[in-house]
Amino acid sequence: MSESTSANVAQAAAAGANWRRAGGFAGAAIGVLAAGAAAGVAVERLTVGRGMRKKARLALDASGPYGSLRGLPGRAIADDGTGIHYEIDVVDACTPGSHTGARDRGDGGEPHGARAAGARKRRLSGRGAAQPVTVVFSHGYCLSQDSWHFQRAALRGIVRTVHWDQRSHGRSERGRAQADGVPVTIDQLGRDLKAVIDAAAPEGPLVLVGHSMGGMTMMALGDQFPELVRDRVVGSAFVGTSCGRLGEVSFGLPVAGVNAVRRVLPGVLKALGSQTELVERGRRATADLFAGLIKRYSFGSKDVDPGVARFAERLIEGTPIDVVAEFYPAFTDHDKADALAAVFAEVPALVLAGENDLVTPSAHSQFIADLLPAAELVLVPDAGHLVMLEHPEIVTGRLTELLARVGAVPADANVGLYGRPAQPGS
Repeated sequence: MSESTSANVAQAAAAGANWRRAGGFAGAAIGVLAAGAAAGVAVERLTVGRGMRKKARLALDASGPYGSLRGLPGRAIADDGTGIHYEIDVVDACTPGSHTGARDRGDGGEPHGARAAGARKRRLSGRGAAQPVTVVFSHGYCLSQDSWHFQRAALRGIVRTVHWDQRSHGRSERGRAQADGVPVTIDQLGRDLKAVIDAAAPEGPLVLVGHSMGGMTMMALGDQFPELVRDRVVGSAFVGTSCGRLGEVSFGLPVAGVNAVRRVLPGVLKALGSQTELVERGRRATADLFAGLIKRYSFGSKDVDPGVARFAERLIEGTPIDVVAEFYPAFTDHDKADALAAVFAEVPALVLAGENDLVTPSAHSQFIADLLPAAELVLVPDAGHLVMLEHPEIVTGRLTELLARVGAVPADANVGLYGRPAQPGS
């Protein structure tokens, strides 16, 4: 082990000692996690001094444009009274190539895989002009609607979109049921999505797009409201997600390591959730180590735009530790394979994942695609869990192709390089 790595492990051990004093068992566990992250940041520490890293982080926080897009705000009310924040980006009629509604070609010439979707759109349009398509984006665990920054930038003005923050995330309220001791479930998130649709897109065809927990939320919506999907959903995109068996994911760890994590993590998170203030102080004190963890589990390539990496850190850091603890158990119970196959089978779909995803491995996306005859499977090389931030041009391009296939945007829609990360030398 190099001196630099040894120094990082020593620092991690010291951090663990501080955590033990602050939170007993939880502190020891964080020390172990920090030690694991130390190796991941050792190379960076060889070439970049701590002061420089701190200055770079502050500069990116102050000037980074990522996550700055805002739309027309609205508020949906979930079935337990929780306020859910959403934003709408409308179609700009002045934008060249903008598309204000789903096309009803009327000549039987729908693109391959869109025939059932076209039938739905014609039923919805009735005798009048077709109603506009709304694309609803659902984000993942410990993120917010801003995680779709690049796709939002690319599609702005071209198609009507809705971006929302899951309960207890972003600008939405903390879950009221959870405040009363009710465990959060993926089914609850599906009902939250239904409330958002009712408020922000009560009529017209829908395209549902979900990343990770957001894709699971879509599945829960279909399980509980199958007629909504059958009648209104003309397209779906499942990005880096899973329909079940998440308890078997190894997170890139050896068998012994992952078994140990599975045994202790629920208890660790519960303990951390009761020590919120201490944990948040510890996060700040060990920022470099946590940055190493976030980078390892968010991205699959080494050459990630530093602004994007810091943006991902900010999103995850913005999720309170008690929310992290609150949501984690819900994933073990998630099992929507049967509902997915029954409800989304005829919906044209994009199933996309990073080949190096350690959180929801690409094999889970392959399984989803096998259940959906109308799905296109795309596995992105050199990409991890946050594939829409790491390789936005690929995700946006494939998503635009889906939107064109179901008639949500013109076939020749040009989203250019909007929202693409900064390139070296730019």
